[in-house]
Amino acid sequence: MVTEDEFEEHRSQLRAVAYRMLGSSADADDALQDAWLRVSRSDTAAVENMGAWLTTVVARVCLDQLRSRRQRREIHVPDPIISSEDGVGPEESALMADGVGLALLVVLESLSPAERLAFVLHDTFGVPFDEIASMLDRTPEAARKLASRARQRVRGQAPEPDPDQSRQREVVDAFFAAARDGDFDALVSVLHPDVVLRSDGGTARPQLNLTIHGAEEVAAQARLTSQLSPFVRPVLVNGVPGVVVAPRGQAQVVMAFTVTDGRIAAIDVLADPERLAGLELSTLID
Repeated sequence: MVTEDEFEEHRSQLRAVAYRMLGSSADADDALQDAWLRVSRSDTAAVENMGAWLTTVVARVCLDQLRSRRQRREIHVPDPIISSEDGVGPEESALMADGVGLALLVVLESLSPAERLAFVLHDTFGVPFDEIASMLDRTPEAARKLASRARQRVRGQAPEPDPDQSRQREVVDAFFAAARDGDFDALVSVLHPDVVLRSDGGTARPQLNLTIHGAEEVAAQARLTSQLSPFVRPVLVNGVPGVVVAPRGQAQVVMAFTVTDGRIAAIDVLADPERLAGLELSTLID
């Protein structure tokens, strides 16, 4: 049997696996709880590598959850990990290792469960394809092809952020300054020509379930929300500069920015009141 101490020793990596697989901190915690219930009753006498074995168990639980999701809305911004600009705590840092930004998680949402599992386990955690194949009841070559297909989609749709975080913040600040002033040309100048804005308002704010492509279209949308500029609070969203918009101290929107080559290539907006209420934001917006 697996002891609780053994499980806790590997919790940070297991939670990172689950977060990448499910795109939700709450779902990741549920997956770990389910995995613990399974392994606590398992015979581990033949287990040679406890961390690798536990990773496999958690991955199987996550795969089951992905396959059981009945209704997947067309627009979905995964749960963000929000922290102050002073730094990211060790638990959040483990979840966000290897650049797991919201833009990447959005692309992962578009993959099939099998593609997501193959890509996450192999490309991020180095799990061999023969082990991945056994989880999927496929050949190692088929698992390799799944990961390759996912990799191509990620490279095409999830731009890599600039490494200089202070420069990223300057670009985000310039975006909000231009929005506040209603300066359309300045807005366009800080946006990549192929920028994409994805917004998730949930069932409570369906008018905010939208995707907008192109610098001029995103700039036009930004000008419509210029009145929110005074309520912007800078934060880190999945380790990169973002904001919480909090009129009267109430969080209405979380925005994550992917800045590539000095311009904003993606904006991911969480505006679902139910999901916002589940985030720990009070210390960030006081």
